[in-house]
Amino acid sequence: MAAAATVFPLKCAVQHYAWGKVGLDSEVAKLTLSDDPTVAVEQEKPYAELWMGAHPKGDAIICDNRISQKTLGEWIAEHPECLGSKVKDIFQGQLPFLFKVLSVNISLSIQAHPNKELAVQLHAQFPDRYPDKNHKPEMAIALTPFEGLCGFRPVEEIIGFLKNVPEFHVVIGNEAAETLENSPGDPHRVSAALKKCFTRMMNCETKTFVDQLNMLVKRVLKEAAGGKDTTGSNGELLLRLHSQFPGDVGCFVIYFLNVVQLRPGEAMFLGANEPHAYLSGDCIECMACSDNTVRAGLTPKFIDVQTLCEMLNYTPAPANSKIFPSVRDPGDPCVFVYDPPVPDFAVIKIEIPCSAKRYTISSIDSASILLVIRGEATGTAAPSEVKIRRGSVLFIAANQAVDLCIHSVDGMLLFRACCML
Repeated sequence: MAAAATVFPLKCAVQHYAWGKVGLDSEVAKLTLSDDPTVAVEQEKPYAELWMGAHPKGDAIICDNRISQKTLGEWIAEHPECLGSKVKDIFQGQLPFLFKVLSVNISLSIQAHPNKELAVQLHAQFPDRYPDKNHKPEMAIALTPFEGLCGFRPVEEIIGFLKNVPEFHVVIGNEAAETLENSPGDPHRVSAALKKCFTRMMNCETKTFVDQLNMLVKRVLKEAAGGKDTTGSNGELLLRLHSQFPGDVGCFVIYFLNVVQLRPGEAMFLGANEPHAYLSGDCIECMACSDNTVRAGLTPKFIDVQTLCEMLNYTPAPANSKIFPSVRDPGDPCVFVYDPPVPDFAVIKIEIPCSAKRYTISSIDSASILLVIRGEATGTAAPSEVKIRRGSVLFIAANQAVDLCIHSVDGMLLFRACCML
């Protein structure tokens, strides 16, 4: 591989999904504008996702006139050795991850992603709905305060809502509710009871759940107007979701799933069969390259209730257990590693202090994509040199270090997606 082309800048695809933050409220828009001040940000348009990778629906454009290939996907196909020997062999010459920035204004759908075995099965049966055979684990790292739903709550919390929210109880039904109330103490009985309750709710007759939801919203609005605490009904979140998706059974899901609040730098890992939804905020996301999503609420898209109810992990756990830890690199105090239990990706946070004038981004045996969140520098990977600033995205080939000469006085914050095989 030519030494001149081991590191190069990328222009990345922006996705304008309706749930995204609008105009310069969006971190996606702000990063894009910071990297290229000539970009015209439309104030009424949602800027939902920045895709950094070689996904065919948003392949990054190479910004280096020494390189004949136009896109990152084309470059990798011509130079598979840039992935690193293990990555190239295990993932058949493909970049196995898609790196993203998300800016969430309106809740994303209640969803889960299949494991590889189920993905193969779903793709064979419904290739139009499940377009590939791959699993889709993903990890979100907060850039701003970030809110999501993740995993089933402890049973005691769900039983509390059944008692405090009679409308929720009606949608579940007496029999399923009693099964759950009598289950604590036996993990197998708990999981079976949770599955029964969740499936009953998701299959509730439309008229019943719409009537009960309207009654619940009316009651919570009245209580809030009277100054009453609506925490027992999760009132604030209920009203917010109902305003976004009126009459949607997904509004009741908040009584089953944990509400997880991430502070900047905190992460949430979403493995196979984990029910979740992003609610609000800006985050870094890294995921396996797949489009397989099973949805069942809070969305105008196709929903597959039966598949979702069958596949979910019905193991309850508290919200704080859903925060995925980073580990500080003992050899480099600037580096924090988020290494989930999947081979497809890991994310490295690099926080360079304001006192530093130089820093070396270490070489690893994996291709990586680097995003600059804060700071400016000149990067050198002999013989090439590239200037980077907030919003810049770099591709770094395997086994290539990058020396930074730092120009900013407030340090740098970088995120780097790679594989750690």
